[in-house]
Amino acid sequence: MTYLIRAVRADEWPKVKELRLSALADPVAPLAFITTLEQGAAQPDAFWQESTEAASRGTAVRQFIAEDPEGSWAGTVVVLVERPGNDDFFGQPILAPQAQLVGVFVRAERRGSGLAEQLFEAGVAWAWSLRAPAVGRVRLFVHAANERAAAFYRRFGFTATGLTVGEDQEMQITRP
Repeated sequence: MTYLIRAVRADEWPKVKELRLSALADPVAPLAFITTLEQGAAQPDAFWQESTEAASRGTAVRQFIAEDPEGSWAGTVVVLVERPGNDDFFGQPILAPQAQLVGVFVRAERRGSGLAEQLFEAGVAWAWSLRAPAVGRVRLFVHAANERAAAFYRRFGFTATGLTVGEDQEMQITRP
């Protein structure tokens, strides 16, 4: 099946919500996400509307989805742009412009189909396309027990940096 990989549009917040809640209900969600299903489900529609609007435009965040010809969504990745002078999610200072991939999810029935690679290609290409700020690296965090995800990240070109936060290991890919 052919998928269109594209950024979300602001009016697609109900589909963003459904896909995120599906991701949080996945059996590996406790290893992959900080947010729980209960926390995600408790968010009001205004949260989903605002976050989808932000992820559809601008240079601070972008969400990419894999859409089939019938309009169903099979996966997603979110790219956060981290700027110097701010702290990251873990409270560490950001020293140089960088991007972080978060919210990575492909529906179980579509795993192994190449969608994750396509989503990562779109997300990383978007990060490299930014001029203000020009991003020098793209990073992500993977739980030590999530070997399947870590193996995919290595195949894509990510390498471990040596930084760990709790049980999560930072991996990065640098600008070519």
